[in-house]
Amino acid sequence: MKRVPFFDNPVLRGQLPTWRARLVLILLFGGFTVLAGRALFLQGLSTEFLQQQGERRYERTLTLAATRGKITDRNGAVLASSVPARAIWAIPEDVKQATPSQIDSLAKLLETPAADLRRRLVDEDKNFVYLKRQVSMDVADKIKQLGLPGVHQQPETRRYYPDGDVMAHVVGFNSVEDQGQEGVELTFNQQLSGRPGSRRVIKDRLGRVIEDVQAVTLPVDGRDLRLSIDTRLQYLVFKALKDAMDKHQAKGATAVVVDVHTGEILALANVPTFDPNKRETFHGSKLRNQAITDTFEPGSIMKPFTAALALDLGRITTSTLFETGNGRFSYQGSTISDVSRNGTLDVAGVLRKSSNIGMTMISEKLESREMWDRFTELGLGQAPQVGFPGAAPGRLRPWDRWRLIEKATMAYGYGLSVSLLQVARAYTVFARNGDMVSLTLVKRDSDPTSVKIYTPKTTAMVRAMLEAAAGPEGTKAAQVQGYRVAGKSGTARKIVDGKYSTQRYRSSYVGFAPVSDPKIVVAVSIDEPTIGGYYGGAIAAPVFSQIVGGSLRLMGVRPDAPFESTIVAGIKEPGR
Repeated sequence: MKRVPFFDNPVLRGQLPTWRARLVLILLFGGFTVLAGRALFLQGLSTEFLQQQGERRYERTLTLAATRGKITDRNGAVLASSVPARAIWAIPEDVKQATPSQIDSLAKLLETPAADLRRRLVDEDKNFVYLKRQVSMDVADKIKQLGLPGVHQQPETRRYYPDGDVMAHVVGFNSVEDQGQEGVELTFNQQLSGRPGSRRVIKDRLGRVIEDVQAVTLPVDGRDLRLSIDTRLQYLVFKALKDAMDKHQAKGATAVVVDVHTGEILALANVPTFDPNKRETFHGSKLRNQAITDTFEPGSIMKPFTAALALDLGRITTSTLFETGNGRFSYQGSTISDVSRNGTLDVAGVLRKSSNIGMTMISEKLESREMWDRFTELGLGQAPQVGFPGAAPGRLRPWDRWRLIEKATMAYGYGLSVSLLQVARAYTVFARNGDMVSLTLVKRDSDPTSVKIYTPKTTAMVRAMLEAAAGPEGTKAAQVQGYRVAGKSGTARKIVDGKYSTQRYRSSYVGFAPVSDPKIVVAVSIDEPTIGGYYGGAIAAPVFSQIVGGSLRLMGVRPDAPFESTIVAGIKEPGR
């Protein structure tokens, strides 16, 4: 066989067309050009952009949470504080490996129906699902012991309220994001929250921190807040209200205790209430702070202010007499009635007998603008400046729209609306020397501001009348053994479907003690009592007495009346 050299291969002897060689060369050159251009683009023109993209993938800004400040009462007792907690979250795809019994156990620990829990874990496309926020540490530990695949935890804090439903309407509560939602938590949210810090880090693909990119910004913890509330008095008030509500089967009850000298709110309670530690108790009307957000027609508790105005202006004197007749009085086409026949009364008798007819006659001696100006000075028609969310201004119509019959009804507490906190503040004028003190929910370190309303002489006269109104011929149920008290009851019909109801009432009592040197003003209101009557003297006055007696004893106030007698005539006070 003849051997043929490889260079004699006919394929090799064939010659390629020139255009094909040039095309290959051009394509190769073009490819190198594209690669060089791309390299230039990536290494030069897009360096900053690519670095940013890399940082987005590996750099993270970690938020360093600030510790929320504590809320304490005036004596340092903790009312709200932040405690460690855990957020339970899951990766649905990984949870598929868990057994049904494990899911049931988890649902039980989370206090969630197992069916609801499984429904939330159905979507396997999600890689992060919150199962529950702010889980207590002991529950979180039990969940960890279950060893469920795909269920994870992350640290957070939750707010704890030691006094629960007793202090609920004062302190309020926070959201799951630890931001104030109601009460003091909302009002002072910025002060309590502080300022979170930050830490810029680089993480690897497994989420581990490799290094810090920049200096750490440390968090600034929130400041503690010291309230004016006295927990001891708060418990006393809460129990008295709860007992009264149960006894009279009332719709609601509320009370306020105010320090006469400082304007500090020592207690503020409402029933029904809720537990800020349990979100399942957050229902409708239970969340309302009735003392601040609810308004009502005050009824007879307004009478002392009208009488004081007439005395202050010199339109009447303590000896001026009013003929109230048989208890029915025709005025401006309407009939004004008293509960009983009172005959001839002086102004002290008008207050003691709570005569609507007598107050109508007093109103005839006053001008609408004079009454409007004085009521406005007392803060009616204006929201109380306590910084509390939802504080209601009440209603006080412009004086130039008043008809004569409306001026008369306003004189004895109908035709206007107030909140209980407004009334409590207004009564400080009688407990002081005619000046009304500003209120606060925060412990004061300086003297309060006040505004002059009545002269000291007028205040002394009305104070004596209010003490007599709580005496043997007035509201005996308001008396407190060992202390002289002064106050006024009120019973107001509620408006239902545009008309005054004969079935639904609000019973109130407002007063102060001890009369010789007033320390506290106490305002009580019972909404729609259904058992045991509805008059303020029968329903609210005993609650007032219980609160005043307990509060003064807890405060260590010396008695100013003999213990053998609970009745002291106010007109015997020296200097009046």
